[in-house]
Amino acid sequence: MEGSVDCVVVGNVPSVYPPISIKYEDSETESGEGALPDYVVELIEKEIGVDLKSLKKVSALLEKLTAENKLLEEQVLTVSSSVPLRVSAALSAAEESRVSLEGLLQRERVLSNTLIQHLQGAQPWADSLGRTLEQLDNTEKHMKYLQCLSRIEELSDFEELLIQLHWPFISPPTQSLSPPANAQELHSQLELLVAQLLSLQTSDDLISETSVSRVGLPPTTPLSLPVQIMLLPLSKRFRYHFTGNRQTNSLNKPEWFLTQVLMWMGNSSNFMEEKIQPILDRNGANVNAKVELCRGLLTLAQEKLALDAPRLLYDDSLFCHLVDEILQFERELRTTHSYPSTLPGVLHVLLEEVVLQKWLTVERKMAIEKVDAMLSAEGAWSSQYKDISDMDELKAPDCAETFMTLLLVITDRYRALPCPRAQLRFLALQRELVDDFRIRLTQVMKEESRNPLGSRYCAILNAANYISTVLGDWGDNVFFLQLQQSAVALGEEELLGPLGVTESGRLASLEGSLFEGLLGLLERLRGDMLGRLLEAVMRDVQKKAQPYCRDRWLSLPSQCDQATMSLSSLACPLMLCLRDHLLQLQQMLCLPLFQMGWQDLAERLDLFLYQNVILYNHFNEGGAAQLQFDMTRNLFPLFGHYCKRPENFFKHVKEACVILCLNVGSALLLRDVLRQQPSPTSALNELGVYRLAPCDVLILLNLRASWPGK
Repeated sequence: MEGSVDCVVVGNVPSVYPPISIKYEDSETESGEGALPDYVVELIEKEIGVDLKSLKKVSALLEKLTAENKLLEEQVLTVSSSVPLRVSAALSAAEESRVSLEGLLQRERVLSNTLIQHLQGAQPWADSLGRTLEQLDNTEKHMKYLQCLSRIEELSDFEELLIQLHWPFISPPTQSLSPPANAQELHSQLELLVAQLLSLQTSDDLISETSVSRVGLPPTTPLSLPVQIMLLPLSKRFRYHFTGNRQTNSLNKPEWFLTQVLMWMGNSSNFMEEKIQPILDRNGANVNAKVELCRGLLTLAQEKLALDAPRLLYDDSLFCHLVDEILQFERELRTTHSYPSTLPGVLHVLLEEVVLQKWLTVERKMAIEKVDAMLSAEGAWSSQYKDISDMDELKAPDCAETFMTLLLVITDRYRALPCPRAQLRFLALQRELVDDFRIRLTQVMKEESRNPLGSRYCAILNAANYISTVLGDWGDNVFFLQLQQSAVALGEEELLGPLGVTESGRLASLEGSLFEGLLGLLERLRGDMLGRLLEAVMRDVQKKAQPYCRDRWLSLPSQCDQATMSLSSLACPLMLCLRDHLLQLQQMLCLPLFQMGWQDLAERLDLFLYQNVILYNHFNEGGAAQLQFDMTRNLFPLFGHYCKRPENFFKHVKEACVILCLNVGSALLLRDVLRQQPSPTSALNELGVYRLAPCDVLILLNLRASWPGK
């Protein structure tokens, strides 16, 4: 800012000077040069002022500032000499602090890792402890529940009432001559107490599941409270006799406690049905009193069996006895006591994998031992019904019949098992045993193959046929059909083998059978053996037929020259041999095999006579007539005992005799027809010729010696 010009007196000389004018510039000017800082301006204004009269203060101010500057320089020099030592000390302290801090951090990391590892290692213990605490909590709840029940039992006069009613019935109840004097009062008390107990019934499923899970059963609803109380004295008696060191607690006598349970069921049946059931019905309890009591008693047997079964795994005899007793108990339970099939019995004990595998092993071992014994027995290849014609249709030898009975017994044992997969394992064992028996039959057959007409060879053939017949019947049995569907549903490749879509579909639709493979092998064995037997018969027949084949067919007398026709003398050995073999086969083979055998033999004999007698010779009228008489009046009737029209099995011989015995005119006409017509089938059919081809008929016509001009 600029001041105005005033008149100023300096000293004694007045003068006119312009006043001191200090131009204040902002610190931020356009050039930024020549501008004093604000603090300098403030200092000048404070120490000197704006008047020129105050300039005398400049020297003093300069001296003051110089002194202060010197003092500051000295202080700076002093401080600058001491700073490096302090900085060095500070840096050293900082470095020590850093090293110490890093050590602390390292120890903290190690401690942290150790703590984490410890926590990880302790986690399973913590989890286990948590589960244990949870179990303890549940146990505490159960104890409180049981204490509550115990208190209820103490408050009830129910057990005392049962004692007055002579419960439990250890022996079969006897019909008293007269009811007790207080019978009505006892009945009223019984109804009242049962009703009160039912109102206190709790649905504590956990307790029921805990008691049942020990024997491997699925969870079931808890027993009604009255029945639970009624079971207490029976349970006490059972544990007294069948646990600990009592003589009645014997591993080799499981029938003792199983029979006892069944007896208690039977003794209590009437009381439960007549006394307890009506009360339950009137109080809306949807339970069966008799079944409830059986369930409770079964629990005792189940626990005992689950405890004893593993202890018998190393004694085959005792184990088999246990299995038999369990199966017998189950049958009586379901039949005599009408225990519902929807509720589990005691068979689940046998379904434990270790027990089930032992059962299968023992069944296989004992079956093989029995097969060895039956095949080595003296009467193994004879039928026990051989003297009873009505019962000996299949002529099964004892070994085969005993073997199939053995398989049937195995089926009866595992039929009641409630697990299809376990049943299929037994079925696989049965198939294995059948195949083993087939192999044994094959081995014995090879030993007897030198004498295929012997009784043992035929017995082996009958055995193969018998087993095949029984397996075929089993394939149509409802039980095995159900197993077949279960096998397909469960995908049992061990039993079914690798099946394609078509095979699986056939089995699922019940078109096939689980025994198809075995039936095929047995059919092949049966076919091979029957073929060998018939070949032996044909060898004997052909040997006896050789003179007959070389008879003088061309020079035999005509029928007109003979008073009566009779069997050719050369045919007698052939017919006798054939008759004897047919009788022998009929006696030694079962009816189905004999039916197949004589039919096959007839067809073989038909071809033999056609090729070796008819086509091998020429025939005059007498020879043709003799051949026809031998065949139609002697050979065919041999087979007439087994069918109504035996000539249908000798079509070649029958039709050849028709052609050879035609009169000359008919023969000439037929020959012309065969030569001229491309399809003379109708002409042949009119003569009764259906099997022989036209070319064969021409050959037969050329075998005739009675042509005009000859």
